[in-house]
Amino acid sequence: MATAQSKTKYVYFFGNGKAEGRGAWKDLLGGKGAGLAEMTNAGVPVPPGFTITTEACNKFYENGKKVPGGLDAEVRENLARVEAAVGRGFGDPEKPLLVSVRSGAKFSMPGMMDTVLNLGLNDRTVAGLARMTGNERFAWDAYRRFIQMFGSVVLGIEKSAFEEKLSALKAGRHAKLDTDLSADDLKELVKTYKALVREKTGREFPAEPAVQLEMSRDAVFNSWHNPRAVTYRRLNDIPANLGTAVNVQAMVFGNLGETSATGVGFTRNPSTGEKEFYGEYLTNAQGEDVVAGIRTPRPIATLGQEMPEVFKQLSEITTRLEKHYRDVQDFEFTVQEGRLYMLQTRTGKRTARAAVKIATDMVTEGLITKEEAILRVEPNQLDQFLHPILDPRANVNVIATGLPASPGAASGRIVFTPEDAVIRGAVEKVVLVRNETCPDDIHGMDAAQGILTARGGMTSHAAVVARGMGKCCVVGCEEIQINEEARLFRVNGHEVKEGDSITLDGSTGRVILGEVPTIEAALSEEYEVFMKWVDEARRLKVRANADVPRDARAARRFGAEGIGLCRTEHMFFAEDRLPIVQQMILAVDTSSRVAALNKLLPMQREDFVGLFREMAGYPVTIRLLDPPLHEFLPKREELMTEIAVLKVTGRDSREILSKEALLNRVESLHEFNPMLGHRGCRLGIVYPEITRMQVTAIIEAACQLDKEGIRVVPEIMIPLVGHVNELKNQKALVDETAGEVMKRTGVTVEYLVGTMIELPRAAVTADQIAEEAEFFSFGTNDLTQTTFGFSRDDAGKFIRHYIQHGILEKDPFQVLDREGVGQLVAMGVEKGRKTRPKLKVGICGEHGGEPSSVEFCHGVGLDYVSCSPYRVPIARVAAAQASIREKGKAAGSDQR
Repeated sequence: MATAQSKTKYVYFFGNGKAEGRGAWKDLLGGKGAGLAEMTNAGVPVPPGFTITTEACNKFYENGKKVPGGLDAEVRENLARVEAAVGRGFGDPEKPLLVSVRSGAKFSMPGMMDTVLNLGLNDRTVAGLARMTGNERFAWDAYRRFIQMFGSVVLGIEKSAFEEKLSALKAGRHAKLDTDLSADDLKELVKTYKALVREKTGREFPAEPAVQLEMSRDAVFNSWHNPRAVTYRRLNDIPANLGTAVNVQAMVFGNLGETSATGVGFTRNPSTGEKEFYGEYLTNAQGEDVVAGIRTPRPIATLGQEMPEVFKQLSEITTRLEKHYRDVQDFEFTVQEGRLYMLQTRTGKRTARAAVKIATDMVTEGLITKEEAILRVEPNQLDQFLHPILDPRANVNVIATGLPASPGAASGRIVFTPEDAVIRGAVEKVVLVRNETCPDDIHGMDAAQGILTARGGMTSHAAVVARGMGKCCVVGCEEIQINEEARLFRVNGHEVKEGDSITLDGSTGRVILGEVPTIEAALSEEYEVFMKWVDEARRLKVRANADVPRDARAARRFGAEGIGLCRTEHMFFAEDRLPIVQQMILAVDTSSRVAALNKLLPMQREDFVGLFREMAGYPVTIRLLDPPLHEFLPKREELMTEIAVLKVTGRDSREILSKEALLNRVESLHEFNPMLGHRGCRLGIVYPEITRMQVTAIIEAACQLDKEGIRVVPEIMIPLVGHVNELKNQKALVDETAGEVMKRTGVTVEYLVGTMIELPRAAVTADQIAEEAEFFSFGTNDLTQTTFGFSRDDAGKFIRHYIQHGILEKDPFQVLDREGVGQLVAMGVEKGRKTRPKLKVGICGEHGGEPSSVEFCHGVGLDYVSCSPYRVPIARVAAAQASIREKGKAAGSDQR
């Protein structure tokens, strides 16, 4: 590997059965380059070429978009090796070598960066290509494709400008397909394209192949930071400093006639995970025709009938590749006049259901271990398992059927452009409808609930990207006739306009008019097996944040091992309780306040009975009242408006007096900074009767269930403690109240008293606080807020700007800030356990369901994480992966 790390070598050759690179060198050669090297060394038929490293890309940016010294010479040297391997010359007018120039980052980013095909053509070499192949039409078709692709990718001319010229020519020739155009038609199109380049750029199309290559190489480097690549990296958590490699490879042609073809495929079904040869191809076509969805391709099984020997060889090679890599392979191939060439192999993108099925099947097949299987599934993918499906009992109006490219159900209002998807998707659910998607649509696909295309197949851009994003997608729905200008589509007598609602069934390909009810999806047998392995592998417990029995029930269904945060204030906002809460707040003395609290007591008790019943035998952490009291009262401005209206309209003076009294109380409770004001334990200290009522309800509920034979372990959590004396005050009140209840009921129950560590001072003095606390729960939402000095409610105004400009790498409210907040957590754990070695420690902020934050929690020795019920499976997998990585059981098997 020392050679691969050389600072002076930027180009690695592959060809003639031998490659300088290795499959493990993805950091240096990118995924595509590493795959080409590995296939070449394995004896797979791969057209020769060379890879310019990711290191060269990073130097390109460091040098102000200038390539590093020595690179041009290395390129010339390796280009000569390619010429020798194929027996053709780059720029040779008699036997021209054409090359492709493709991107290839460490992690697969399908379609997000740039590609140029047929490079090396000009007015002289196109004639040589025609003579060499004996196919003039093919040569000029390759030339027009090259000008179109180079013009768009390298010169920055809109693709639509070329498409308009092509469409106009086809209309004039009454040609339905590109293949209906003659050689003379294509010659005319080349002249038209060159004139377009002159018009748009003010200069001639570059004719010198060496210049074409340099410009294309730099365009691929530049595409690393194009908007769609940046968006894709953000969505998939791919670091921006990796850079892309550039792969220059001798062209092979799938468009030389009916004995030539091009296709893409997977060694297993990437949508369902079934073990089947899955893919599509087109005869007499180039690769972009398949993935762009310009023509709807044929299933790969049909290739077995058209070209049986090629199909047999392809099956054997791809089966061998899957066994070699021990993972599903996404491959590209070209057949040139009956001869098969492999152009790419990489780990295939797949849906969550496919990922889990493939992982469990490969364990059964003996290809991988259980630990490796766990590392194969991205934790966040499991969210797809919990997506609803269409209710089979619903009456539906199916207006069309396409190909089921990515499963799930999606309803929303129709939009026809990615820009509209982003704008409207911010306020309502939308479905993006396109003739076909392209990489530039990535932002709109992200904003939409689902994607519908009129063209394209199961391996088209829309299908591959949607599966990777977990989006419902139906492609190749050729029945629909889209009119983007009029913002509508027509199908089978229906006219469906922008803003109308449709529903997509990604499992069957159905397109349904209107919104269809959904139901919860059933969890598959493979999922249950996989999650059993996950639970065997992890140390970290996973609880859920739940305030009502319904959420607790969902949490248990998803595998939660208790409740890590029950926010009691949410119970007070119920319609029948809010007036009583307001009575308590407006009370002028303690006795009036207690009277109101006594009305709330039985309601609170029933709340806890419901939660405890759902969590029988599991711990339930209940946070006492936390928010400022003014949150339960009408807003100050609304009251002032109401009073003004009442006075103007001459309403009953008693009603006005009542509203004014309420306004006076709101004014008295008003705080300039309520998040740091009279809230949390401060409420219980000033109004101990609130703490007493809540603890009474908790312990009475526990005693009631104990009599029923249901074991309950309540954990009473005092919020916003910054000083040990605050906790000491509240703990004494909790113990006194609990003792009174147990004495009165004649039942003794076990309970713990602890605190939420959400202030920096609490973390710094955790050793003192642990003298009183029996458990800690890190409230990282507020701890992040108080550590950074960011308001959670207002940070959205600048956080995105911070991330875009590199001030912060991640939003610290979504991904735990390890260097700052994380250090406080680690300090709190260490100091707390120094005082109380068996101190139970968990986390209950939103970070408890974010995979990298869960990994951090495992590393600093927390006992559990707690998150929303629907993120419990994600946290379970993240915890298992953290444990496996720590133990090194599956070293080298962690693949993306």
